[in-house]
Amino acid sequence: MSTQQETFISHLVELRDRLIRALLVVVVVFVCLMPWAGDIYDILAKPMMDTLPEGTHMIATGVVTPFFVPVKVTMMVAFVLALPWVLFQAWAFIAPGLYAHEKRMALPLVAGSTLLFIIGMAFCYFFVFGMVFKFIAEFAPKSIVPAPDIEQYLSFVMSMFIAFGVTFEVPVAVILLVKAGIVDVAKLKEVRPYVIVGAFVIAAIVTPPDVISQLMLAIPMCLLYELGIILAGWMSKPVPAAAESAYVAPSIEDMDRELDRIEASERSDKG
Repeated sequence: MSTQQETFISHLVELRDRLIRALLVVVVVFVCLMPWAGDIYDILAKPMMDTLPEGTHMIATGVVTPFFVPVKVTMMVAFVLALPWVLFQAWAFIAPGLYAHEKRMALPLVAGSTLLFIIGMAFCYFFVFGMVFKFIAEFAPKSIVPAPDIEQYLSFVMSMFIAFGVTFEVPVAVILLVKAGIVDVAKLKEVRPYVIVGAFVIAAIVTPPDVISQLMLAIPMCLLYELGIILAGWMSKPVPAAAESAYVAPSIEDMDRELDRIEASERSDKG
């Protein structure tokens, strides 16, 4: 077996071990949370329940839906809680193959993108859901008694979580584009009007057909794009000429004067 094949197999073995370690922690957290699966789903459903008429409850149309939906929610929460460990395993696998400057850049980007994704989900849960559900409840005819299905509700909140989590990754994407040399800050500023239009188009596609949720996705996307431009410009500032090198090459005149000084010193010593 060649050295390349042995190296490839050793990388596969290490990847398998890292995945098993990450999965084990997710499973352990999931098992620990399972006794409170119903309570966890109730927390997820609170924004919707707060807008339903008094005495109204969500419904489950499937036979096993009341069991599997809370389990899915608990699994999602377990993965989010175990995410630092999962990312550490991914970092431990790829770090040996990176240069020092790549390590300095990769670690803050991974940590920052994870934090931004969680912030996007939190923004969606604490601000967007309440306003959207309240708008829908006020818009619905009085002759209708809303009774959302828990499986459809889970599908809806998951899609919204992903949409807002990915939206909050815009600064990281902008920084990566600039650092990779694909675009520069001046070009990003130039295409700003198209980005704004694109943000509203994306918001209209991935959010429910109401103005509130579309605005609450499009406006943060535009603001985060501006934040990405600011951070990318700060990170790509040219190094001042005085700081590029601590060594300044002497001129020919300086070298001649130094040689004359050395020769004069040697003659005085001999004398």
